[in-house]
Amino acid sequence: MKMIKKILGTIFAVYALLLFAGTLLIVFIPIWISSFFPDPFPSRVFLTIGRIWMKIYMPLIGCPVHTKGRENFAKGQTYVVVCNHNALIDVPVTTPGVPGVNKTLAKASMGKIPLFGVLYRIGGILVDRSDETSRKNSIIKMRQALNMGMHMLLYPEGTRNRTGEPLKPFYDGAFTLAIDAQVPIIPSLLFHTKIINPAGKGFYAWPHHIDYHFLPPVPTTGLTKDDVPALKEKVFKIMWDYYVANDK
Repeated sequence: MKMIKKILGTIFAVYALLLFAGTLLIVFIPIWISSFFPDPFPSRVFLTIGRIWMKIYMPLIGCPVHTKGRENFAKGQTYVVVCNHNALIDVPVTTPGVPGVNKTLAKASMGKIPLFGVLYRIGGILVDRSDETSRKNSIIKMRQALNMGMHMLLYPEGTRNRTGEPLKPFYDGAFTLAIDAQVPIIPSLLFHTKIINPAGKGFYAWPHHIDYHFLPPVPTTGLTKDDVPALKEKVFKIMWDYYVANDK
């Protein structure tokens, strides 16, 4: 039975990848044209098209997305949105799922992938974590994005959570940025993406619905860099408790 499921999971992964590549060719040209204009215009175009694209694509691969808590985003307010990270499919769910224009932080290597890299260069801020100059520039660009009214969507675990725990320990970056910019943090959580892209199974995927929940904002007004550890711990506990209570 396990062998049959593995074969079916591989077939499904091929189907999902081919459908993604085929639909990418359809949406690529208008997104690419927008990239010749200054931000936030290309980000708006990318997200407008991306939301339509994913609204069609995700149900076609048997992974419809249900969101909850969008009312926690106040009109005119910019946020640092933090989210757990379990699978490769997280990015095409979270980026179009966050209300309003937003950017994420991505590895510089992602921007070098043909065609797909264009989307990363528009929708994300690329960083080479091994290069100190690149890291410093990414912080400046994230502040600029917030100043332009765009949310920053960050994964404080850093890399995919391959453990059996609800969350991995958080890095400081998202919380330092939020305090530095004096913008609230919105904790958010993805459910079931571990089922779709299980860690350690190689080229394999399995259809399942996805839930994406946004929690009430955590204010940072008046906080300083000395408060980063406490803020990080507070948000971690909020997300851990919510995940444990709602992972059904």
